[in-house]
Amino acid sequence: MTDASAPADQVFLRRHNLAMVLRDLRDHGPRSRARIAADTGLNKATVSSLVAELGELGLVRDGDVERGGGVGRPGQTVEIDGRICGLGAEVNVDYVAVLVLDLRGEQVSYVRTPLDVPRLGVEKTLDELAAAIAAAVDHAAAQGHDVGGITVGIPGMVETAPGVLRHAPNIGWREVRIADELTARLAGPAAAIRVDNDANLSALAEYAVGSSAGTGDLVYVTGETGVGGGVISDGVLLRGTEGYGGEIGHMPIGDPAHRCGCGKLGCWEASVGLAALLREVADKDDPVTDPSVDLEVRLAEIRRRASLGDGRTLRGIEAVGTTLGLGAAILVNLFNPRVIVLGGYFAALGEFFLPAMETELDKRVVAPARGGCRIELSALGFTAACRGGAHVALEAVFTDPASVATVPAPLPGGMA
Repeated sequence: MTDASAPADQVFLRRHNLAMVLRDLRDHGPRSRARIAADTGLNKATVSSLVAELGELGLVRDGDVERGGGVGRPGQTVEIDGRICGLGAEVNVDYVAVLVLDLRGEQVSYVRTPLDVPRLGVEKTLDELAAAIAAAVDHAAAQGHDVGGITVGIPGMVETAPGVLRHAPNIGWREVRIADELTARLAGPAAAIRVDNDANLSALAEYAVGSSAGTGDLVYVTGETGVGGGVISDGVLLRGTEGYGGEIGHMPIGDPAHRCGCGKLGCWEASVGLAALLREVADKDDPVTDPSVDLEVRLAEIRRRASLGDGRTLRGIEAVGTTLGLGAAILVNLFNPRVIVLGGYFAALGEFFLPAMETELDKRVVAPARGGCRIELSALGFTAACRGGAHVALEAVFTDPASVATVPAPLPGGMA
């Protein structure tokens, strides 16, 4: 009797082996086919066949001749081809941004456009975002790249599978089918569109390429208009039952006199978010409170004042830093992470926040020596969510290289 499942099993095995070879090249760099075989345990003939298929997909190409360390004739190396790219996009309160990474993890482009998203509303903002994505795709194409996947970060509760934003209080959006809306505006691109919470994507970026890359237990805390978190536990992003985990900004530990963007009083976000800092350090007519001025410019001015010893600025930063430490202590007691990474404006002003924050942590974390947790400032700046989105798009290629078959074929002259 013929086993009807055999062809399907062979296809699955082939895709698994393609992924294994591609990940080996990502993790270890250019290798000869013989070394790939040794790394993966596959026989040389199989590796040669897999490499040829990956070359046809535009994912690998021949590199230099392997030098040293071997016996006999040097082998031709195989390396990852950067033609296929991942695109990460972000919508935030006062900007939209798009970043493109190639399969080797090298940045192809990054553009951030100041935008008053709450005022513009859903339709016009998505028009602007679609235009930014289209421009990034065209720019990549002009350099010989093809975008194989798109991931959009949104500051709110996202149902990832259908790509639907359920609620984003700081930008005033509810029940928006982000993936479908962008697909329509982009005239149905071949690249898959995924949607996720911006802090989750930032946490994934830190885990992939940040200063604590590879740390299996990591909490990312982002400070912008909203405050969000992404939790990596044992190398896995924690999402929760419905995927809405990480809404740490709404822990009820803030000043009950201040209303949060979600409408409730006393959220942590209302006491440590950007609005809280600006309330503490500046009057309403101060240029640093002007949302039409680029955020990094405003933060640089606050930093300058703090460096000069301005009393109001330093007192405001200390007050926010103390409350930041209170919330961080709860996260440490809950998750016992190896590292808490501060992103967004927390990182930009981190050296001024850390003394008050760490004092509060030491007072409130139950475990000795904070349970082995350290605090680090993100080096990814405001690109973290976009970078995480691009990595998610690329990870789909590394998981199933054959998925790029719908992306246009490479120009002649790739693999020999």
